[in-house]
Amino acid sequence: MSTPSASRVLQPVTIGDLQLKNRIVMAPLTRSRSNDDGVPPGFAADYYGQRADAGLIITEATNISAQARGYAMTPGIWSDAQVAAWRPIVEAVHRRGGLIFLQLWHTGRISHPDLHGGELPVAPSAIAAEGQAFTNDGLKDFVTPRALETAEIPGIVEDYRHAAQQAKAAGFDGVEVHAANNYLLEQFIRDSTNRRTDEYGGSIENRLRFPLDVVRAVVEVWGAKRVGIRISPATTEPGKTPLDSQVVQTFDTFVDALSEIGLLYIHDIEGVTQQTRDVPDGIDFQNLRKRFSGAYIANNQYTLDLAEETLANGDADLFSFGRPFLANPDLVDRLRTSAPLAEAPKQYWYGGGSVGYSDWPGMNGPISLK
Repeated sequence: MSTPSASRVLQPVTIGDLQLKNRIVMAPLTRSRSNDDGVPPGFAADYYGQRADAGLIITEATNISAQARGYAMTPGIWSDAQVAAWRPIVEAVHRRGGLIFLQLWHTGRISHPDLHGGELPVAPSAIAAEGQAFTNDGLKDFVTPRALETAEIPGIVEDYRHAAQQAKAAGFDGVEVHAANNYLLEQFIRDSTNRRTDEYGGSIENRLRFPLDVVRAVVEVWGAKRVGIRISPATTEPGKTPLDSQVVQTFDTFVDALSEIGLLYIHDIEGVTQQTRDVPDGIDFQNLRKRFSGAYIANNQYTLDLAEETLANGDADLFSFGRPFLANPDLVDRLRTSAPLAEAPKQYWYGGGSVGYSDWPGMNGPISLK
């Protein structure tokens, strides 16, 4: 292994037309600090700006519409008030020479009627997830969702298009389509959650139709080289969602289609987030990386040593870190100098104000955002 200061992972790299400071990506991290209108707080500009030494920041998952909400206190991008609140956040990152993509999110069945004025959440099919939803009144059991009517689905594609336009208005450098973690797009992809008999269900081609329509709509707004996508072939949470019965063939077909569209990157959760890097037999992330023409972001329990080894083997281009960024706004410098990492107590992960969020110091004290 090279010394950290000489690590290729920490050197500048060009991806598409973007000049990145390094190969470290700040992964999307839901922090639940927004208000009930999905407007992020002013101190979110400090939080993101402090972490702008990452090669690329991907924001917390951001709802494309009111219907998309699955958790209380999560941000949105459909309203003008939300755009106005995101704009200074983007500007804070840009002032420190950083790049930031907005992650576009629809939770589908991973939601609760309390978040929708009593209406049922929507999904490809009326199949309940296991577990509980995070509402303003605490955790509540998931309910059986309402299956979307065929005629409703193009409208959700347009919600994604509108959200992409709003992200551009807020000044972001690009967007990431969230097609992972068993939210709406992946609910359509997996035959365990998609039992439809129309053109959006049944065959692999049909189950991929809606996610690919979404990707194409977003690309029409941004251009393919400013759009990435997150996938999670091996993840069962949230909702204890069973894997697709033809997971290898399904995701091979999906990645082939994404490669043909020409996306900037795929962002792959290798294993189960926060749990394991072990995957079922047959799932081969290196195969997906080779099938894709753009960049590959590897995610899940990476260390600098593992990232260096993976880069040397040609198995990834960028590496996203999540929880280490919570309490280490200067994570890249700490990796570069082999400095110890701070740990954020779980009580600060979700909800609350600026404490435990935007008040973590760097190794040498507060980080200047000027």
